[in-house]
This record gives sequence, C-alpha cells and structure tokens, in this order.
Amino acid sequence: MSNNKLEDLQRRKEKIILGGGQKRIEKQHASGKLTARERLNLLFDEGTFVELDAFVKHRCTNFSMEKEEAPGEGVVTGYGMVDGRLVYAYAQDFTVIGGSLGEMHAAKICKVQENAMKVGAPIVGLNDSGGARIQEAVDALSGYGKIFYRNTIASGVIPQISAIMGPCAGGAVYSPGITDFIYMVDQTSKMFITGPQVIKTVTGEEVSAEDLGGAKTHNTISGVAHFVASDDEDCILQIRKLLSFLPSNNIETAPVYETEDDVNRIIPELDELLPDNPNKPYDMFDVISKVVDDGDYYEVHSQFAKNIITCFARMNGSTVGIIANQPKFLAGCLDINASDKSARFIRFCDAFNIPLLNIVDVPGFLPGTKQEYGGIIRHGAKLLYAYSEATVPKVTLITRKAYGGSYIAMCNKELGADMVFAWPSAEIAVMGPEGAANIIFKNDIKNAQDPVEERTKKIQEYKDEFATPYKAAERGYVDDVIEPNSTRPRLVDALNMLMSKRENRPAKKHGNIPL
Repeated sequence: MSNNKLEDLQRRKEKIILGGGQKRIEKQHASGKLTARERLNLLFDEGTFVELDAFVKHRCTNFSMEKEEAPGEGVVTGYGMVDGRLVYAYAQDFTVIGGSLGEMHAAKICKVQENAMKVGAPIVGLNDSGGARIQEAVDALSGYGKIFYRNTIASGVIPQISAIMGPCAGGAVYSPGITDFIYMVDQTSKMFITGPQVIKTVTGEEVSAEDLGGAKTHNTISGVAHFVASDDEDCILQIRKLLSFLPSNNIETAPVYETEDDVNRIIPELDELLPDNPNKPYDMFDVISKVVDDGDYYEVHSQFAKNIITCFARMNGSTVGIIANQPKFLAGCLDINASDKSARFIRFCDAFNIPLLNIVDVPGFLPGTKQEYGGIIRHGAKLLYAYSEATVPKVTLITRKAYGGSYIAMCNKELGADMVFAWPSAEIAVMGPEGAANIIFKNDIKNAQDPVEERTKKIQEYKDEFATPYKAAERGYVDDVIEPNSTRPRLVDALNMLMSKRENRPAKKHGNIPL
C-alpha cells in the first residue's frame, strides 16, 4: 500500500479526533466539561476502547447543510473494557454542531445499542447535546424514535446507564428516562422537556435553567436522576463503580469479589443500636454498613425519598440489592415517592438476578390528603406488585416496627419472602399499640375509674401480647427470631442457601403494573 494512502487515512483520523476543532475543545474545557473522547478514555480501561463508525457523515442538504462538516457526526461510539469486562458506549460531542442529533448520529447510537444486545454487554450513554438537529427535521425525530425503541427492547436484557453531562432537552430526555440509571453532573447538567424561555412564553412562569432541570432538582425533587456527581471525572468513576455491582446481562450473575470480611463476623454493637424509646429514630445505615462486606455500599437515589434506602452492596463477595426503611426521615413511613423509588429498584434487581435484602422498620403509609389525592393507593400498589413479581432470592429482616399494610408492602412471607428474620425488638402487628388499645379496649378505658391509668395498662397488655415478633413466628410468618449481633452470618447463610432458587410465573405476555 502506498504511503500516500496511509497518510491520507492518518489525516482523516486526526481531523475526526479533533471534532469541532481546538477552539471549541477549549470552550468545552472552559465550561468545566471534558470532551467526548476524554470521557470515554476515563470510562474504559486504558488502551481498550475500539471506535466504530468514525467516518460516518450526514447526508442533509437543507439550509446549506451540505457545506457543514461534522466530524464523527457529533457522537463517538464503540466498545471497550471496564475492569476487564466488555461495555459499549456512546458519547455525544458538543464541539460538533452542539452534539445535535440527526439521522446518521442516531444511526451510530442505534448500532451500538444493537451490538450491545447481541453480545450481552452493558451500554453507557454520555449525553451532551443541543437536541434535535433542526435542519434535519423529521429525520432527526425519526432518529430519536429508533433510539427510544431500542432502549425499550434492551430494558431488562442489558444494563443501560445514562450520564447527563451537558444540556439535554426536549425529546432527548426520553432515552435517558427509559434507561435504568441516570447520572447528572452538578451545575453543568440540564434536563427538561421545555426550557425556561418556552415556559415563560406559555405559562408566564420565570425559572432558571438550573432550578428547572439541574442536577439538584432531578436528584431531590423529581427523582428523574439517580446519582449526582461533582464533575465529569467523578461521574465517570461512579459509573465504573456501579458497573462493578452489575452483571453484564440478564442471563449472567454479578461478578463475585474476594473479601477478607469474615462471613461469621459477630456485631455486638447491633445489640445496643435501637433506642429504648420505640418512637425515637436511629440511622438505618448503621445497620447496613455493619452487616455488608467491608461496610461498603453504593446508594441509589440518595437524595430522593430519603424515608427509604435503596443501595447495592456485597455479602460474601456477591452483589445484593438492599431496600430499607429509614427511621430518620418521616419515621420511615412509606409514601408515593418511596413506593416509586423502591419498586423500580426491585424490578431492576429482579431483571438482573440480584438477590433482594429488605430491612424493615415501618410504622405505616404516610397519612394525609396530599398522599391520597396524589394516588398513594396506586403508587403503593407498585411496591406490592414489584415484590410479588420478583423471583430472585428475597430475604427480609424486621428490626423494629412492621405495622399493617406497610408490613406486607416491605416483603413479608405472603409477598414471596424466602426467609424472614426478626430481631427480638420487632413489633409485627396490624397497628401500633396505642391505636390498637384505643380501639380494642375502648369501652374498658371509657368505663374505668381512672381512664388514663387504664389506657396505659391496656397499651402495655397489647405490647406484651402482640407488639412482638413471636405471634408471627408462631404462625410461621417469621422463620426465626435472631440476636442482632448474629445478623451478618444469618443473612449470608440465607443468601447462600437461596443461590439455587428457581421460581416460575404463569406464561403471559406481561403483567399490568399499576403505573
């Protein structure tokens, strides 16, 4: 082959690698953002990224687009290794026509989506785009539709992770919205259907882009995003951490890591963890951090619906998904947002063969007109549905309160828990002792010489008889009442025993979750 042809190839590749050119790269850096290629280099193990479709060009001639060069079509796509495991990715290049999406830009993304599904590898989308390329009109809209369709087909087959690393508006937000997890970078990420200017024109509301669709908004208020990162580098490193907990696809199990944390480790501190006053809060992370391997967990949706915790951790080196009530927030009550948050997390874990550990301290569903008008019945039903649908190993630990419908909703025996443990402090009942005594002993209290003293006495009677784990254990609803200090070995043993669990559901196209 002649040197001229090799030199020509090299020149073409160098031009593509420069994207929109040095000035635009510098502008990208000045705005606190890395370039698409810098992001991919951080994501993949060094030297493993293989680029696909680098020479693809658009074929649009509208509005003089034939004169517009768009190296790489504004998106870098390919595959490589993350901690030695195959992962596909695409990174939109904001230096090339603002990373706008046109027909061929979308075709590049669709190709890596299809390839990832064929080989059973996770896909990571690094979004940084001005949205649809207006010059390409319906071709751009068609491109979005093709991506959304493939997102949906891939759902539950391969893990799909989206990172919002710049603007993401209009139809562009729906691909991340379909994927399993969304990362946002503080101050530089934006997500919204309609921007501040459109909102002002249509409704008269004035709002900044940051308040409308920034990382804080979507991590704390809307729950659209699952993770917030301080900058691009932090975002990529967090994605690598998340991938370490996940299997590559729905056929495999998550990788098992060596651990020096003794599975038989006794934890005396757990015996003293719960306050004497059952209405006093404590931090459920004190339980989680002590029972999981090396105290290491990775929380999902950490700033949204804080009354429930969802996180990944490892037990004896294997990934578990943990759902736990958090007494520090709203007394650990279940509400609309907590139901949505946990139901989605449960369904992800079930799709990807990740066992579920449920840690229960729940006094009930949050009362009030706001919750009822907002559809707590429908949203709470999602939680019931998700647990009942899940066929992965399900282990439940009740630490303190487990009342009424919320006891069921946190995965009791009837919702398919394979093993249910309770601490001696567990209170498993239809409702709290005070409320129960007021109803059951209403006449006794009313007719007593000293109603206050009688009420106190009846409450204690109810506590002694029913606000314990032993009635449930007598009926077999609790498999064992355990000492808190032995929690880790008992949980690890149960999860090991359940590794070979197989459970089938009736043949059907799909269920109808109460969305």
